[in-house]
Amino acid sequence: MRSDPISRRWGEKPYYSLDYYLRQTYGGKVYKIALDGGMTCPNRDGTLDTRGCIFCSEGGSGDFATQRKGSVTEQIDTAIRRLETGDKYTGGRYIAYFQSFSNTYAPVEYLRRLYREALTHPKVVGLAIGTRPDCFHDAIYDLLEECNQIAPTWVELGLQTIHEKTAAYIRRGYPLAVFEEAVEQLHARAVDVVVHVILGLPEEGEKEVLDTIHYLNGQPIQGIKLQLLHILRGTDLAAQMKQMHILTEEEYVGLVLRCISELSPDIVIHRLTGDGPKDQLIAPRWSLNKRGVLNHLMHEMKVQQIYQGKTCE
Repeated sequence: MRSDPISRRWGEKPYYSLDYYLRQTYGGKVYKIALDGGMTCPNRDGTLDTRGCIFCSEGGSGDFATQRKGSVTEQIDTAIRRLETGDKYTGGRYIAYFQSFSNTYAPVEYLRRLYREALTHPKVVGLAIGTRPDCFHDAIYDLLEECNQIAPTWVELGLQTIHEKTAAYIRRGYPLAVFEEAVEQLHARAVDVVVHVILGLPEEGEKEVLDTIHYLNGQPIQGIKLQLLHILRGTDLAAQMKQMHILTEEEYVGLVLRCISELSPDIVIHRLTGDGPKDQLIAPRWSLNKRGVLNHLMHEMKVQQIYQGKTCE
């Protein structure tokens, strides 16, 4: 692993952050706008199941997306107006992020209309698409390649874990080989891949999580999201929480630090924790203080001299 000074690699943070990547790529601040493309999911429409993954809310992981009350353009404009009222707003350029449910799970012409509408917005400089690895075929891969030629496009894949036993428990609905095929096809078309990993899944400790990190280091991916397991009202996970160990903040921080120290320094870290909707979150309630958790992480990185790709002794 490279051991050059942190300041020469990722600015002020001891890891390759999304903010740093976007500033280096676009020359300034860029915001992501979460959109609802009106999709569903094979884990909900009966193709695989009707219940969804055991942790997934009714919003399909898109609880913070702009509500689908209009066109893609109207959703983008609404989100921009909301961002512009913020005290720390310094933007003007945006990534259009199709977040809710599985955003390649539709006819290709429908997808083309959505993606193209987002990409033709004058303030949109890139496209991010959240989906499942089992929601692709050749025409969709080709469409993503087309989009990537218009503006930088990345695909976010919900892997969560490499362990098949856990995958079956959470009703992920596809084997690891399907993920590998999707990554290979996207890589062949020069479309960047961001992988979602959940920390705190039932029966998974540090070893299992680090197995997933080490596996991803060997895959041609460009980004990762580390997500705390949230237990939300109305999910099947909520009914099982009494039999689960729920991570404390200290445990979560320690686990994230191990992940960072062993993650390839070439992989952009898009997220270190996550947002649980306040009105839906049952546990862990400490995660509602997202800023506090991030400050805790940064403090421990400095104290323990941990940075991405290397643990300083």
